[in-house]
Amino acid sequence: MKYYIIAGERSGDLHGSNLIKGIRKHDPDAQIRAWGGDMMQSAGAEMVKHYRDLAFMGFFEVVKNLPTILGFLSFCKKDIKSFQPDVVILIDYAGFNMRVAKFAKLNGFKTFYYISPKVWAWNQSRALNIKKFVDNLFVIFPFEKDFFKQYDYEVEYVGNPLFDAIADFTPVENFRKEARLGQKPIIALLPGSRKQEVETMLPLMMSQVYDFPDYQFVIGAVSNLPKELYARWQSIFPVKIVLDDAYNLLSVADAALVTSGTATLETALFNIPQVVCYRGGWAAYQVYKRVIRVPFVSLVNLIAGREVVKELLQYDLTKENLTTELSKITINQTTRQQQLEGYAEVKNILGEKGASERAGMLMVKEVMGV
Repeated sequence: MKYYIIAGERSGDLHGSNLIKGIRKHDPDAQIRAWGGDMMQSAGAEMVKHYRDLAFMGFFEVVKNLPTILGFLSFCKKDIKSFQPDVVILIDYAGFNMRVAKFAKLNGFKTFYYISPKVWAWNQSRALNIKKFVDNLFVIFPFEKDFFKQYDYEVEYVGNPLFDAIADFTPVENFRKEARLGQKPIIALLPGSRKQEVETMLPLMMSQVYDFPDYQFVIGAVSNLPKELYARWQSIFPVKIVLDDAYNLLSVADAALVTSGTATLETALFNIPQVVCYRGGWAAYQVYKRVIRVPFVSLVNLIAGREVVKELLQYDLTKENLTTELSKITINQTTRQQQLEGYAEVKNILGEKGASERAGMLMVKEVMGV
């Protein structure tokens, strides 16, 4: 069968690559054409566009690049028609993918969505559009199944694919030595995978370096962004950089400062105490605080339904508050232990590994009409 898969972000590339493996396990002759990244390409997809070309964040950034985005959308529609897939599979990246879903449905293509747009967080009526344009929705958080029931839409909970990614991960032996890290305990800095995020978050995270002299700070960098974004900090602070290897970094870390997103859950699954950080532009924040419908932004807290990790957002994200919260998870053993107990609760709620294969199997069966 022919599968057209669209992932527009780094995390989507990871989950897309594991989904492709799951599809191929049940459909070895699958033809897969995709928008994604290096991991999806390595898994066997024929790549159309790399997600680095699609990484626009924030209202003004999107508006400024609207002609480019619309050009990508037009090209995508033509490419789908040319490829004539048996199914179009969309992974997160809601702003772009929901437009593709509408196009695909109206043009007679079967549509699947893997990793739902976060409609439960804001503008919840968007769930009606998903129901209208998506034939099958495969969700990765248990609470999403109950949420969509409110709209009389039965969705499939397949488990969380991060379990697969982490279960398949084997730490590099002597990683500290290989990465030229010293013996001091490590505070990992995970500032995000988009340029705007890194430019905003990294200066705030770096403000902690001299307040924790007994620790070494290591930046988890990504190669799809310019090296200069990270390297310039090494001329100011005694900080080290690990490139495209967040999992190995987390495997040796003692604590972490993490930009809100998928990395917060990954950090929790590695049992690393963390402080969740986020600051957006003024206009984006004004919109956010008026439309958000959930009490937390981090996946860890959303899954647990309570505060497991501290979230420092917007105006609360200050040097002083960061120092206070980082002290709690490095020095205060009681707070560290409370986070670890919360992590165990989150893992129990999420269930077992195997989400990618389950999703792949269900998709293949549906496409083949089995």
